[in-house]
Amino acid sequence: MLRPQQATRTELEAIARQWIGLWCVPVDWDLFDRLHGDNFEDGSPAGRPATKAGFAEGLADLIRAFPDLETTVDDLVIDEAAARVATRWTACGTNRARFLGVGPTDRKTTFRGIEVIEIHDGRITRRWGEWDISEHAGMRG
Repeated sequence: MLRPQQATRTELEAIARQWIGLWCVPVDWDLFDRLHGDNFEDGSPAGRPATKAGFAEGLADLIRAFPDLETTVDDLVIDEAAARVATRWTACGTNRARFLGVGPTDRKTTFRGIEVIEIHDGRITRRWGEWDISEHAGMRG
């Protein structure tokens, strides 16, 4: 039986950087579709369906709430053998619509997170994430 070719460290990094790059305005929805496997599973769905469509809905909500959102990669940790990439990121945007029960605040807001993605055959098949939205929620800043 043929096994799928394992992605290289460079390929895993490129996919992770493209993925985080989606979290900027404007969203490249064609790239979103190419990066996510049809069997994508969101391990941190935040009340949405844990599917590719559910994750797309969450991204659309984020961009609608922060229409000038810019997201950058702060750190990447790559586990080539497991085809997983952990990304620590920072996002900044002006809150123009309600997001996660808050807003619009019309303030420039910074939030941070850590994401772990699993990649098979060049596409993201699983994602887990934790975000610090305390500045947006008015808990600091």
